[in-house]
Amino acid sequence: MSIESLHAELTALLGPRGASIELRAREKASVDGAKMSPIITELLPLGLADIVAFPTSAEQIAEVVAAAVRHGVAITPRGKGTGNYGQGIPLEGGLVLDMSKARAIVEVGDGVITAEAGAPMVALEQAARETGQELWMYPSTAQSSIGGFLAGGSGGTGSIEHGANHQGFVAALDVVHASPEARLVHVEGDEAQGYVHNYGTAGIIARATVRLDPVRDWQALYASFENYHDALAVLRDLGDLDPIPRLISADPPEISNTLPMDAAIPADRASLRAILDLSSIAAARDIIEAGGGRVDDVRKGPQACVKLSTLSYNHPIEWLQKSAPGGYFHLEVGGDALVDRIDEVHAVYRGGMLHIEGQRQKFIGMLAGIYESPEQVYAGIEALRELGVGVHSPHQWFVDFEVERTRELAASTDPLGLLNPGKLVTELVAPGAGKLT
Repeated sequence: MSIESLHAELTALLGPRGASIELRAREKASVDGAKMSPIITELLPLGLADIVAFPTSAEQIAEVVAAAVRHGVAITPRGKGTGNYGQGIPLEGGLVLDMSKARAIVEVGDGVITAEAGAPMVALEQAARETGQELWMYPSTAQSSIGGFLAGGSGGTGSIEHGANHQGFVAALDVVHASPEARLVHVEGDEAQGYVHNYGTAGIIARATVRLDPVRDWQALYASFENYHDALAVLRDLGDLDPIPRLISADPPEISNTLPMDAAIPADRASLRAILDLSSIAAARDIIEAGGGRVDDVRKGPQACVKLSTLSYNHPIEWLQKSAPGGYFHLEVGGDALVDRIDEVHAVYRGGMLHIEGQRQKFIGMLAGIYESPEQVYAGIEALRELGVGVHSPHQWFVDFEVERTRELAASTDPLGLLNPGKLVTELVAPGAGKLT
């Protein structure tokens, strides 16, 4: 491995600012949002890049990968670095491939949009809306990149209707394999799904085509309840609204009190937030008020909806953690028990609190608790499963989705094991890893 010679080649390819071996740049490129996990945090720093490259197009991404392979240098792909699970940390050093500058939106077609890997999801949504369309889904971190969302994320705003990002969202990809003559490889349909949610271990996403819907008149609704039980009791009815909501989130007062100050999130009340079609606002108001709640505000426009989206999925737990640094961990959970047995679910961990996402006929959420030790976290997983709660542990940095499929693909696309090494392990070693079951 020759970092010096790789740096010289990449500088010639990308220009003097297109690659860096400066310590500050390497350190910045070697961390992501894994600090959200106290278990992973105890192991940090997990790796430090030897060099960072900043390609500005899909074609340059392929050229950088080819150069790294020729020099025998490991490659860790990176989008905006907003992932929470260490997937962007270079465990074995080498090259961090920062794709945040390859952000061109290539084309908006009928029902699809094509963009380079570093394009922010919010930019795709804006471009789609200019043509009377909108993304099937976008993550709660709306500024994250399309490549990062597909390689490391799973769902978000719009998932109530369309599921996770591996369930039809991807129409086509241009990917790069670990070859000395690496080039863009175009894959579509089922073939493209093999590159989704595996952290770039079988191929790096350089360009993506994802699906669009006709745009709707979405409204951001904020409601509150005296207690969390009453908020949970209306979720099923809200999820059954027609048209289907784009998002439904709820928090107990202890979490909503830590969210950014907003008159529509009153103190000491359970908060319920939803992105609804204008035509269903009246019905939603009736459901909320019949359940003992009140509607605190309804805000119009795409910006209001994106802002509400940033208070969904992991984000409320992040605000809770900011209120007590080092104090809380979280698990991804699912199932009817989150509503039907909420007191028992909360009691599994000291200080247990659930952020919930309403789905059609199901519930998922983030369960927070006061952190004591990894053993305490893992022991609680079994207790939750006994209550009928599905659990996925975020306290790991390795691929735990379609592992065998990814391993089989990587055998041909990454024969030297240079793509994000350390992330495709032979067995799942963390309790609760794998699917949300």
